[in-house]
Amino acid sequence: MFGNMGNMGQLMKKMQKLQADMAKMQEELKGRIVETSAGGGAVKVTVTGEKQIKSIKIDPAAVDPADIEMLEDLVTAAVNDALKKVDDMMAQEMGKLTGGMNLPPGLF
Repeated sequence: MFGNMGNMGQLMKKMQKLQADMAKMQEELKGRIVETSAGGGAVKVTVTGEKQIKSIKIDPAAVDPADIEMLEDLVTAAVNDALKKVDDMMAQEMGKLTGGMNLPPGLF
C-alpha cells in the first residue's frame, strides 16, 4: 500500500519541475517577436509573444479612400495571422516540454 506513495512523490516532483520549466519557457517566449503580412506585404504586423501588437505598417499604395473596407480586411487578416502564429509557437514549445503528453488546457 505504501509502495505507491513513493511513486506519487516522484510524480509530484516531475510535475513541479515541468511546471517550473513551462513558466520559464513562457517567460522566454514573451520576448519573441512574430511578424506577418497580408495583401502581398501591403499590411505588415509585428506582435510579441505576449500577443501585444508592436507595429502595423501599411503600404501607402494599399490606401484607397474609395475602398477602406479592403484595407480593414487586410489589417484584420494580418493581425489574426500574427496572433495564430504566436499560439502555434507556444504550442510547439510546450510540446517540446511535455513530450507529446496530452495535458488538459489550462493545467499550467
